[in-house]
Amino acid sequence: MADVVSPAVRSRMMSGIRGKDTKPEILVRKALFAAGYRFRLHRRDLPGAPDIVMPGRKIAIFAHGCFWHSHEGCRYAKEPSTRPDFWKAKLQANVERDKRAMDRLGAMGWRVLCVWECATRSLNAALTLQQELRSWIEGDAASGEISGMSK
Repeated sequence: MADVVSPAVRSRMMSGIRGKDTKPEILVRKALFAAGYRFRLHRRDLPGAPDIVMPGRKIAIFAHGCFWHSHEGCRYAKEPSTRPDFWKAKLQANVERDKRAMDRLGAMGWRVLCVWECATRSLNAALTLQQELRSWIEGDAASGEISGMSK
């Protein structure tokens, strides 16, 4: 199946996709702040440059887009029908890079949380997300994820 827009238009559309300050990331930050937590953003000196870092607690939080990070089983992680080989390789590389970064952070003694985009999309996401974040932060799990699929 051919793309429905020209390569120039597609390029312009793709260049508008952000790596920082995405809508899911901002919602996670707002929920953390409302819960009374303070944090740092995009620590490039840590593996994977986590979106949100709580240095005093040694917690790193990634806000992952379901499409870009291939959230398995999620309705938002649909593989594109155009150039399937390219997209499969690109998205798989993202997943492998994420795993390496999370493993390295864990080896350094950091607790790592992944908050999936789908967890930020429900109508009551703000309240639910804040409770789930607080529960994980105050717990002792070395790693975890918050997903909207189980709701």
